Amino acid sequence: MTSADTYAVVLISGGLDSMVAAARAREDGHRLLALSMDYNQRHHVELAAARRIAHLLGAERHIVMPLDLSAFGGSALTADIDVPKTGVEAGIPVTYVPARNTIFLSLALGWAEAAGARDLYIGVNALDYSGYPDCRPEFIAAFEALAELATKAGVEGAPFRIHAPLQHMSKADIVREAARLGLDAGVSWSCYDPAPGGLHCGRCDSCRLRSKGFQDAGLPDPTAYAVIP
Repeated sequence: MTSADTYAVVLISGGLDSMVAAARAREDGHRLLALSMDYNQRHHVELAAARRIAHLLGAERHIVMPLDLSAFGGSALTADIDVPKTGVEAGIPVTYVPARNTIFLSLALGWAEAAGARDLYIGVNALDYSGYPDCRPEFIAAFEALAELATKAGVEGAPFRIHAPLQHMSKADIVREAARLGLDAGVSWSCYDPAPGGLHCGRCDSCRLRSKGFQDAGLPDPTAYAVIP
């Protein structure tokens, strides 16, 4: 069986990284099952971008799963905590959502097993990122090992592959990859604290990293910012 005969579950947040990762899954020949999470995030607008991306990439099915992580809190994205606007923080910032990628990959794994898919794609990045522990290569490798132990498919000899194709890319590399894949980066959404009028705030960590990526790549930034980073 070739990859063209197989499904891949792709996690699509609506951001540039997840769009490029999903496009890589399509380039690898997979049929796409897109999964997004409505976790009551501050930047809920990203889900509209996720829907656009899933449609543009030809996903055969797109599930937007309700999962209210604001019930737990503990993050500036899910609780009444200010999003930092003074520059990219050192260490693990308050925009870290506790165990988010573990939770999201677990749900993607459940759908993959039910659908007979063996490939999962996630757009985590360990270079130009905000210090999140669940974006590191060690986490991806550990989750892949867990998937083999935790599933019927895994114990019966059909392990899952967790693909993180952007893992070792800089944000500039990701911008260039989006261009190579023919993607409209303007469709994606990155801002953690949207400004009025549907604008990226231009000051949060995610906006700053996004803007710098386009600058370093030498490509025009299609993002509409309230304040130029």
